[in-house]
Amino acid sequence: MSKKGQHVVPNGGKWSVRTAGAQRASKTFATQQEAIENARSRARKQGTELYIHGKDGRIRERNSYGRDPFPPKG
Repeated sequence: MSKKGQHVVPNGGKWSVRTAGAQRASKTFATQQEAIENARSRARKQGTELYIHGKDGRIRERNSYGRDPFPPKG
């Protein structure tokens, strides 16, 4: 199984959750917070990355729920 990240992206006044490389959104929500909660749950289950985009489409936050090869020290 290929590990692909989950992206929360703006979609015509709403917010969508899209798997990296997918043509269509997995699900669309009225608020960004609802989309983030759904995407975070998916990323945790799959052990992948979560990318949260702002209204301008640029990534504003990134979280990893996988096994980092180089975990931070301390």
